[in-house]
Amino acid sequence: MPTTLKPLTQAPRPINAGARIGHVHLKIADLDRALSFYSGVLGFELMQRYGQQAAFVSAGGYHHHIGLDTWESRGGQPPAPGTTGLYHLAIVYPTRADLAEALQRLMTAGISLDGASDHGVSEALYLRDPDGNGIELYWDRPEALWPRNPDGTLAMKTEPLNLEALLAEAKAA
Repeated sequence: MPTTLKPLTQAPRPINAGARIGHVHLKIADLDRALSFYSGVLGFELMQRYGQQAAFVSAGGYHHHIGLDTWESRGGQPPAPGTTGLYHLAIVYPTRADLAEALQRLMTAGISLDGASDHGVSEALYLRDPDGNGIELYWDRPEALWPRNPDGTLAMKTEPLNLEALLAEAKAA
């Protein structure tokens, strides 16, 4: 099995392989409500706050993974269906047990899922924050377990995720 996936198309000048997504800023309507969700439910730590205008949260002491701001959106409404914008942000958990703990947090807070999928390469939970922003919480399976086609390309899928089996992982940890 190859350790690096072969792209379907090669960019004329590929980006450096060390590039990564550093953080995301979300337009929100109510800062306290957003912090209740991102810190209170998901467990991100508040790193910086600017009154009722903005806050920056992170995992593990990084300066920020998610910026929450009301600069252009205080009291605003989510974008209407059929408009362009962010589909979702994705938060990757290091282990399946960590994802299971996130599911427990959501259930305890009474937050419903939009979906839960097994993609072969990962298992994912889909939901919305209080402002309607899409969120994917997921963990990646080890690359050696990723499903592949006979030619070595990925054979990703979208199948229902067994939430009871995932929750059992949290109880076993």
